[in-house]
Amino acid sequence: MGVLLVLIAPFLIGLLVGAIVKKAFSLIILGAVLVIVLIATGAIGLTYGELFNEALDFLPKLWSGAQGWLGILPYSSIGFLIGLALGLWKG
Repeated sequence: MGVLLVLIAPFLIGLLVGAIVKKAFSLIILGAVLVIVLIATGAIGLTYGELFNEALDFLPKLWSGAQGWLGILPYSSIGFLIGLALGLWKG
């Protein structure tokens, strides 16, 4: 039973992470399209400099949050990688 759990747990974690990443990526794409439409219609005004400054503020916070998850996820396990691929494909 213990060996089976060791083999299945990384697969299930990978499956869940893949599905979450796929959904998050589609939401990010939809958000970017919405911002582009709002800029094109003139509802919001956003310059390259403002966007660059916001990215410089936000990306280090995003990276520091991601480093914590990299320590938790079993990304070196083949079961995790298979689950991740299936989650991204079918999720």
